[in-house]
Amino acid sequence: MTSPSPVGTVGYQPKGPRTVEKPVTYRDAGVDIDEGDRLVSLIRPMVRATHRKEVLGEIGSFAGFFRFPSRKYRDPVLVSGTDGVGTKVKVAAMAGKLDTVGSTS
Repeated sequence: MTSPSPVGTVGYQPKGPRTVEKPVTYRDAGVDIDEGDRLVSLIRPMVRATHRKEVLGEIGSFAGFFRFPSRKYRDPVLVSGTDGVGTKVKVAAMAGKLDTVGSTS
């Protein structure tokens, strides 16, 4: 029987030196920030057409904020966020546990 992996335990640090010869950029990973900005510019008019007084802010962030009336809470704001896989892959790689990235279970 093998012992359980320490990956995922609090305070786990991989053993050995970590060296990076060349920093990885978004472009290296296939992300074109300029193209993303262009897309936001193209859809901005359509997004603005759905704007209501409860919406806080504009398009372009990684989250949307919506203030809603409530008698139960004081000044509630619903926050809906999006995040790409980049951070998740980096954390999984640091933990040496890439078999969980993209898993639906």
